[in-house]
Amino acid sequence: MTMDSSVHLGDRLPAPSQDFDYDFIVIGSGFGGSVSALRLVEKGYRVAVMEMGRRWTPEELPRTSWSLHRWFWRPKIALRGFFNMRFFKHMTVLHGCAVGGGSITYASTLLAPPPQVWSTGSWTGLADWNAEMPRHYATASRMLGVQLNNILGPADHLLKRAAEEAGIGLSFRCTDVAIFQAPQGEPGGQASPDPYFGGEGPKRTTCIGCGGCMMGCRYGAKNTLDRNYLYLAEKRGVRIFPETKVVDVKPRSGRKDGSAGYQVSTEKSTAWIGREPQRFTCRGVVFSASSLGTMELFFRLREKGSLPAVSMQLGKQVRTNSESLLGVRVPGCREDLSQGVAIGSRIYIDELTHIEAVRYPSGSDALSLLTTILTDDRPGTPRIALWLKNVASSLLWHPWKTLRLFRPFGWARESVILLCMQALDSHIEMDWRRPWFWPFRKFLVSRGDKVPTYIPAANQFARKFAELSGGTAISMVPEILFDVPGTAHCIGGCVIAGTPERGVVDCRHRVFGYQNMYVCDGSVVAANLGVNPSLTITALAERAMSFLPLADQTTWNDAAA
Repeated sequence: MTMDSSVHLGDRLPAPSQDFDYDFIVIGSGFGGSVSALRLVEKGYRVAVMEMGRRWTPEELPRTSWSLHRWFWRPKIALRGFFNMRFFKHMTVLHGCAVGGGSITYASTLLAPPPQVWSTGSWTGLADWNAEMPRHYATASRMLGVQLNNILGPADHLLKRAAEEAGIGLSFRCTDVAIFQAPQGEPGGQASPDPYFGGEGPKRTTCIGCGGCMMGCRYGAKNTLDRNYLYLAEKRGVRIFPETKVVDVKPRSGRKDGSAGYQVSTEKSTAWIGREPQRFTCRGVVFSASSLGTMELFFRLREKGSLPAVSMQLGKQVRTNSESLLGVRVPGCREDLSQGVAIGSRIYIDELTHIEAVRYPSGSDALSLLTTILTDDRPGTPRIALWLKNVASSLLWHPWKTLRLFRPFGWARESVILLCMQALDSHIEMDWRRPWFWPFRKFLVSRGDKVPTYIPAANQFARKFAELSGGTAISMVPEILFDVPGTAHCIGGCVIAGTPERGVVDCRHRVFGYQNMYVCDGSVVAANLGVNPSLTITALAERAMSFLPLADQTTWNDAAA
């Protein structure tokens, strides 16, 4: 299925004024940036979106994760895909980079957090969150096409059985997903006119349950942002600049608070030479480059003097949902465990610990290189020693089974990833410094107390799952060897707070110290959500944009609002 040609409507933009190229420039096109772009253009503003990643069509998406040049994002070594992994001392962050941000590679799981998150962290008491947020969650759910998953694959049925064996069967739930699914009992793969926006959106096809959500949906079933928010925004005149990296944002005309507008400098993100630098002017800026991207850009701009007033709380209160990635592999499994949607079901093993059954499509086995035999014990040397003992014992007593466990090919078909998240309010910090191993430039680095990688109850459940399925429980190599958890949900770092002494933005997402500058992405989240954060990021962006006036009514003085 191809994208409707009507999405490319940059030539319909209204002529810019003599003073500014655009009213707003949005940096990033993920869940916060896409919402901002659509709501701003609907209010009459002239909007441009700067996106570092590529624009993808279904035909261009990789079929498996072995197509590294089309899957992995490392443009400096000619990998121009949409999936990235960044390694820090305290965590390994998995995230997306594309027109549509992380929606191209995320699992389409959209869950609202428990109400108590609004009374935890620096945003407590700044708004009546429990009264305000439900309507924004409702809008986000409607726009993203959320529905209860009705495609349960073998992995989901195994999760249900394992939960029943563990005495927690009543906690089993199908996930809420942003996937266009046929009614229960009807086959997938059926083409349909736009089912969400009264015919204004693109044509769609019902899900076939191939498990390929995180490799990019090639069938038109997944509700990625380029099929809803961004699609509608472009139809209304928003201009998207793909493969464009923002390298500078600074106030114009000597007005240090940005009240006279901003100059935004960019370069081509995928170029080795000939970076095609450009400069744009605008009245307002929305930072939506993801938690890591926004933090990194703010650190650079504060250090070089472009935005020196950014709060010293930048990089503080970074959270990971207290995650751990476990799993089970069943070599020679008769059923294809990759079938279904990427995350089709979930359980609670206790009131704070939430586990989801995750899968990649058959053939996407590259991540198997990061998995190993599950090992208990406290982090550090004892755990590494126990892991070595477990591997040696397994090779000695079950050599054929162990070799098949470590064989990369067939991993996705034979494995279920168990994504464990805890609603515990632990956090780390990110800083901007020269690491000892590379003193030539500064990087984003992590510091603080370690995020736990060993969750005994989760390990116990993984073993129960393995026993039931006839497989072997597995874990991530970085968690065992380096005590570094993996997370796809890095949030915080520019958190909402009442003052710049506690956070980076106020409760309307306005950056302290600047006018007409906003942050709308996961970096503003001020508490550990305990669930997949995409729906919350979308709802928070909807709320933030609701405060902006219509273009013909603005005074460009949001400090007075």
